[in-house]
Amino acid sequence: MKIGIGNDHVAVDYKWEIKKYIEDKYGYEVINYGTDSKERFNYPVSGEAVANAVVSGEVDKGIVICGTGVGIGLAANKVNGIRCVTCSEPYSALLSRQHNNTNMLSFGARVVGIELAKMIVDAWLSGVYEGGRHQVRIDMLHDIEERQKMK
Repeated sequence: MKIGIGNDHVAVDYKWEIKKYIEDKYGYEVINYGTDSKERFNYPVSGEAVANAVVSGEVDKGIVICGTGVGIGLAANKVNGIRCVTCSEPYSALLSRQHNNTNMLSFGARVVGIELAKMIVDAWLSGVYEGGRHQVRIDMLHDIEERQKMK
């Protein structure tokens, strides 16, 4: 499995720590789409880059990190086909995979400690989409995207 990871200047250290954690624990390849500098960097750049990599199939899933996780998650969700969840705890991360088939995760380096961030990543990566009744809602989200393309 390939995971895309992106970040802004606030989350450089978190990115490296999470990248190493995923590679060591899961053996997944983690591809960096974020900045490596702590100089001011606009989070929409890496949020969109990771989202485009997910949609194109360059990577299987994406993780994006900024100060709160909110802005970079919003940027990712602007890309059609992305379902990015912003989480500050593991339970929502797990259910987002099981019920919403999320393909991206965001969290905040200023919001969660690094050990909690690892727990969120673990929950998200372990979640398996249940399909069934949830697919109706995923289809509805896809319909919204299609309608927006026509505007």
